Amino acid sequence: MEGGGVVSSEKQSAESTTTSSYTYWVREVKQDAAPPPVSRKLTAQDLSTGSDSSNHLGSAWNKAGTWEEKNLNKWATERIKELVLSVGSLEFSSGKAEIAEVSRCTGDAFLVTVRNKKRVGYTYEITLKVKGDWLVGGEKKTFNANLDLEEFSFGELDDLQVEVRLNEAKDLLVEDKQRIRQDMKMFLKPICEKLHEFEAELKER
Repeated sequence: MEGGGVVSSEKQSAESTTTSSYTYWVREVKQDAAPPPVSRKLTAQDLSTGSDSSNHLGSAWNKAGTWEEKNLNKWATERIKELVLSVGSLEFSSGKAEIAEVSRCTGDAFLVTVRNKKRVGYTYEITLKVKGDWLVGGEKKTFNANLDLEEFSFGELDDLQVEVRLNEAKDLLVEDKQRIRQDMKMFLKPICEKLHEFEAELKER
């Protein structure tokens, strides 16, 4: 019987090992335990405090200075239109013309903050409607044209080109067409000056 008792004990030990391959603990939650933190909206005081607040760029939540991009399309589109229209009119040897409308102004402008450093950039395309009067064959005639400035980006204004599409000029002589187109291309310089002004303002955003 003693031998049987030993076998029974060993059997029970083996069964215990087989059926209890792992154990776990249940933590008793105390009634007086501290509640979890509750998120809240940052206040003006929160934004103004902090030893590095004067040197920090970007959003208040991005204290680590990780990548953050801000879309500036709305401001950039409206500002480009305002600046280009402010060019006004130009006088030529045998005529005068003015920018009447910005018929197309599409693109993207952005502000990127990374590692607490600010970078800005943009890419745009614009089309302008120009109206002017020229002396052709001793007679003053009115002509309309479109000035197309294809894709241009930050820092590339020195290479900007303009294409002139002259309307209602079927009856003009070739030399008259060339003269009017050359006159209208003179808008490129003041337009570039306005776009340089836009880039300077973009840097300050």
